[in-house]
Amino acid sequence: MTTTTSSWDKALDIRRVTVWVVRILTYLIYAYIIVVEVFLLLGFILKLFGANPTSGFVDFVYHALDRAMAPFRGIFAPIELGTAGNDVLAVFDTSIVFAMIVYGFVLLLFRLLLDWLTHRLAIIDARKAELDAENAEREAQARAAQARAQQDAAIAAAYAQASAPAPAAQPAPGTPAPAAPAPPAPGNPVPPPPPGASAGNPPPSA
Repeated sequence: MTTTTSSWDKALDIRRVTVWVVRILTYLIYAYIIVVEVFLLLGFILKLFGANPTSGFVDFVYHALDRAMAPFRGIFAPIELGTAGNDVLAVFDTSIVFAMIVYGFVLLLFRLLLDWLTHRLAIIDARKAELDAENAEREAQARAAQARAQQDAAIAAAYAQASAPAPAAQPAPGTPAPAAPAPPAPGNPVPPPPPGASAGNPPPSA
């Protein structure tokens, strides 16, 4: 069971790292598309109002716009609206509008992907928390069982020690052993007990 739990933990860790990496990459692409949308909107507004292309900010925006519009350049013909006050042609660039729509759909798809990855990450974290709780409960049960086993062993040892017979008292060192009664000498029979005396009655006093 421990090996299975460990393999589950490793699998969840690998899956979590994979989801995190994909989520970070998706966030980077999502942020890039947002920046592209901002430059498309700025470029569309500047062209619509006939901004001066020699301005530093306008030149910077138009350079970024050219890179973002590379796949869409020439799809539609721009609509000329006339010249602005600085003799710059004002243009309604329909290609930029189309590019903004396409990038908007891509942005929506990446937003859905981010939501799905976030949901998957929450599921993995919840499963990881459940496994950690199960492991903690299993370890607590194992420690309780070990403590009960140690307590039972201590009770059994105390009961065995109490049930064991007490050892015989040994004489102190240097104490002489009591002398055994001497056997009767040969030819001297043991005198018979006096008349009227039995094993349980003492002889009458004189």
